Amino acid sequence: MENKNLKPTLLWENFRHICSIPHPSKHEGKITAWLLQWAKEHNISALQDSVGNIIFSKPATKGYENRQGVILQGHIDMVPQKNSDKVHDFTKDPIEIQIGDDGWVRANGTTLGADNGIGCAAAMSILQSNDIAHGPLEALITIDEETGMTGAFGLKPNVLHGDILMNLDSEDEGELYVGCAGGLDASITFDYKQETVPNGYTSFELIVKALKGGHSGMDIDTGRANANKILFRCLKQIVQKYNVRIASINGGSLRNAIPREAFATICIPSDKVNLLKEDVEKFFSVIKAELNLVEPDVCICLAEAKVETVIDEKTAMNLIDAVYGCPNGVIRMSDSVKGLVETSTNLAIVKSENGQISIACLLRSSVDTAKEDLAEMMESVFRLAGAKCTFSGGYPGWKPNMESKVLQTMIKTYESLYKKTPLIKAIHAGLECGLLGGVYPNLDMISFGPTIRNPHSPDERVNIESVEKFWNFLVEALKNIPIR
Repeated sequence: MENKNLKPTLLWENFRHICSIPHPSKHEGKITAWLLQWAKEHNISALQDSVGNIIFSKPATKGYENRQGVILQGHIDMVPQKNSDKVHDFTKDPIEIQIGDDGWVRANGTTLGADNGIGCAAAMSILQSNDIAHGPLEALITIDEETGMTGAFGLKPNVLHGDILMNLDSEDEGELYVGCAGGLDASITFDYKQETVPNGYTSFELIVKALKGGHSGMDIDTGRANANKILFRCLKQIVQKYNVRIASINGGSLRNAIPREAFATICIPSDKVNLLKEDVEKFFSVIKAELNLVEPDVCICLAEAKVETVIDEKTAMNLIDAVYGCPNGVIRMSDSVKGLVETSTNLAIVKSENGQISIACLLRSSVDTAKEDLAEMMESVFRLAGAKCTFSGGYPGWKPNMESKVLQTMIKTYESLYKKTPLIKAIHAGLECGLLGGVYPNLDMISFGPTIRNPHSPDERVNIESVEKFWNFLVEALKNIPIR
């Protein structure tokens, strides 16, 4: 990454280092080892807890010893998503940063990891600096936020000592977040028998690709299409009509990413091939017309394939009906916060392998009972189809506290710095604040960050100007933290 006078220099340099070390979720060992070495080199106190989180601490600057203690918090893992034509191993290869002339930083064909690498880089830069005023300071860098919040789940009491937690994982500069949704993972499985491809059949791969994808919380209300839902809509139309057999399914890759691509290997009687091609083309035209504004690049096509076995017919039909009928997207908008999604679900992954079809969904809601109702609804659909459905990884939401003292401090600081009032919001995504507040119930919490667009997709980008504004706001806010 060429610097090109990006400011603040130290933050961007730390972000460059983070991007140079592979750190997808579940593979944070290299980056956490580097963080510990980095702390040693800069004489910063650091420890790693039993689950892998890193906790830094630094004494107050002179004259600020009596201020409330602040915990800067972010997650070091990133979502590994890439374009289908991009050769990249997230466990080995560095992120290739590109600085655009349009004022945004991106990666070359992959996710950037600004979510939440920028937040972590900001916390590191505060710790590393010697000319920033602050009270007693800690930084909590968690692991595995994106695929289960394992780090936040595993955090023990009495490890942190601060009074205020500043979560640096929000994605709109000029907005302060005071609440978030809780979540729940759904795991569904079908067992199937493998059968020999019937005589006189020709094989194809049915492809849905080039959708925008995105964050299953932040982007769920944008109307972006779900590749799995489109794929199974097409299968619903052609399977019985042409006695199509399904050989395999592979749609989506991460629970918290709206699936951009989905693939089904299918077999069809050879005398029906031309009819199938016509129907797929017609289906593509329908989808293109329906999604013209939100998904202009959608592509649905057939490609030649070779298979030896297919999924038994009964299971295949049950799978199609269940996935086609499975709830997806926004279920309900909030009655109390205008424009906020209350409850949603993302049909994230459908994959067949070795006699089993695995389906993964991520359910979100700021209302626990609504989340439970959605889970029951989903279980009913799949149980009727003969599948097994289990739920795990549930985490609570973060209830807004409009009387929060740190909220008032942050509002006044932002107004003083930028001569306008920041927006106060809740978010339909799973910030770690809900879990951390459960372990440390007396924490006064706030979340903010720079402007990031299209996280969890290869189109992820972070706005350069907003990073500088976010940094200046953070520095000024630390000066203004009240006395204990």
